[in-house]
Amino acid sequence: MKGLGTEVLLPKEEIMRRVTELAASITKDYTGKDLLVVGVLKGSFIFMADLIRVIQIPSTVDFVRIASYGRKKVSAGRIVIDKDVDTPVTGRDLLIVEDILDTGLTLSGLVDMMKQRNPASLKVCVLLDKPSRRLVPFTADYVGFSIPDEFVVGYGLDCDEKYRYFPEVRILRESEA
Repeated sequence: MKGLGTEVLLPKEEIMRRVTELAASITKDYTGKDLLVVGVLKGSFIFMADLIRVIQIPSTVDFVRIASYGRKKVSAGRIVIDKDVDTPVTGRDLLIVEDILDTGLTLSGLVDMMKQRNPASLKVCVLLDKPSRRLVPFTADYVGFSIPDEFVVGYGLDCDEKYRYFPEVRILRESEA
């Protein structure tokens, strides 16, 4: 399926299959624990909604908004906290859910900030991982897909607030941005 000149990288069915597998691993790892799932806005909201619907244990949900891209397709190299979590983190088993692990700057900054709040445990779940783009060492605990160094949109990921609505992940070419 093509549209607006974008090429499908991950079809909706493949994404949902992987989300179900991730949820099974998370359920196994967190059964009997006090799970707090924190989504990184805005990109993770669709992934996180699908994920928590298939996690088979009770959890609390909160959100943080941290940006490193602004309106560009390349990381600005710094993070800005727009919205912090409202739920206390201390003593909780914290799972951060993010749409994409790219340079590692955003997630490493967020993890450092959350560790200072003394969670019982802290893990990171990402839908997409682009290891070739890493600027700081960072490895997620749960990874949906490792992808090539392409700019992707859809399934919540955007370019200047556009294209989040695609049900699949698509490659956005320079001429389409």
